[in-house]
Amino acid sequence: MKFYLGVDIGTFESKGMLVDENGRSLAQAVRRHELLVPEAGFAEHRSDEDWWGDFVYITKKLLYETKIEAKDIRAIGTSGIGPCLLPLDQNYKPLSNAILYGVDSRSSQEILDMNNQIGEQKIYKFCGNSLSTQSVGPKILWLKRNRPEIYHKTSYILNSTSFLVFKLTGQITIDHYSAANYAPFYDIENHKWSSELFSDLIKPEQLPKLLWSDEIAGYVTKSASDETGLSIGTPVITGTIDAASEALSVGVRQPGDLMMMYGSSIFTIVISSKRHYNQNLWYAPWLFKGEHSAMAGHPTAGTLSHWFRSELARELEPSLAHIELSKEAMTSPPGALGLLFLPYFSGALSPFYNPNAKGAFFGLDLTHKRSDMIRSVFEGIAFATRAIFEAYCAANIPINQIHAVGGGTKNKVWSQATSDILNITQIVRRISFGASYGDAYLAGRAIGDFPANIIDLWNPVESSITANHMLKKTYDEKYKKFIELYNITAKFH
Repeated sequence: MKFYLGVDIGTFESKGMLVDENGRSLAQAVRRHELLVPEAGFAEHRSDEDWWGDFVYITKKLLYETKIEAKDIRAIGTSGIGPCLLPLDQNYKPLSNAILYGVDSRSSQEILDMNNQIGEQKIYKFCGNSLSTQSVGPKILWLKRNRPEIYHKTSYILNSTSFLVFKLTGQITIDHYSAANYAPFYDIENHKWSSELFSDLIKPEQLPKLLWSDEIAGYVTKSASDETGLSIGTPVITGTIDAASEALSVGVRQPGDLMMMYGSSIFTIVISSKRHYNQNLWYAPWLFKGEHSAMAGHPTAGTLSHWFRSELARELEPSLAHIELSKEAMTSPPGALGLLFLPYFSGALSPFYNPNAKGAFFGLDLTHKRSDMIRSVFEGIAFATRAIFEAYCAANIPINQIHAVGGGTKNKVWSQATSDILNITQIVRRISFGASYGDAYLAGRAIGDFPANIIDLWNPVESSITANHMLKKTYDEKYKKFIELYNITAKFH
């Protein structure tokens, strides 16, 4: 038998999976870690403990439980949260915690300053994306201004997947899909690094080598083998950001296919036949040369469920709290008795791009219960998602099929409210373990073992979430109030 290892680093936990040549999951492993929030607007991970430590733990656990010999693992695929900023010194040692993706909004001033210095339209034309808290460039400028002692020691800038690949192979690489988030340093037309727009911040040689996601980045070294139990010489692919691997895992591969990822954030990816030009959306080359993608996201989604449990439902057993809160939300009627929730706890990404946006409950009165509050949280996330879909519509990007994936698909209130509020049908595949499954598939595809369409056989459609059209008027009216409330509060910092 042939086997393939996939490991994904998430915001709150890492997941791994061993898959055989027929796409069957032989074993799964999970390890939780904390999202560090040292200050308001900050979000960090520890690279050695949370990223590499999780990888080592998961790999050893999978090998032990399955009794598979490491030499029979044909290839390894990894993915992780992104885009992130992890500075390494000249000896390849991390200099600080990693600064995370758009959930970390510390670089709001740097975004303004870069736009003023370079010009928003010039950045967009060169990079294919406007600057946002999702962009790595402003985070580097923040590091230079606020942590100069770290900045001046920095020899390399990595993200989560790059760090895992480096620890496994000794090679510093990144895929083009991830690199598109490194504005203003990624030349979108020529698919290369450039310091043309901001020459005094970072040199191209400090950034990872650019490869496509299905290219082999390197091979497991002896030191990595000693730590993980994997065989020396096993191929390791370049990999990608978790959302892209998750899209692969549910069969997103044709133009018009959209992935709706219900995770710590909401993230959507649409495969397109050509490059789009719309500043309310993100663009990136897709994982394979010659293909394109359009993305949009909201930074706080499942994160809000964690926050709600920690602050307003502390008596619930942590491992069961999300199930209990979902049950509570079901006792509140659609519309949450008029309660409105703004989910912008870490600013707003597409289509508003407002790092200063704030969260709020609005309309509370003495009749409301905790059940109404938690339902309004899920509905508020869905309203933010509707704004994203309206941006796709305005950009004339076709959407033919919506694939729902992630832990949130198990939350019936959240996923149903999304279908109702957006008036869409979502399909759910049989396997929803996520990005690690996509990683294993991509690893096998990279070495020529799997054809592109094999996922449709491995992971067939199991169910669908259809809209309740009886609620359309109610939610349309409430969405108008949601947008009005956002516009009123957007001016307050």
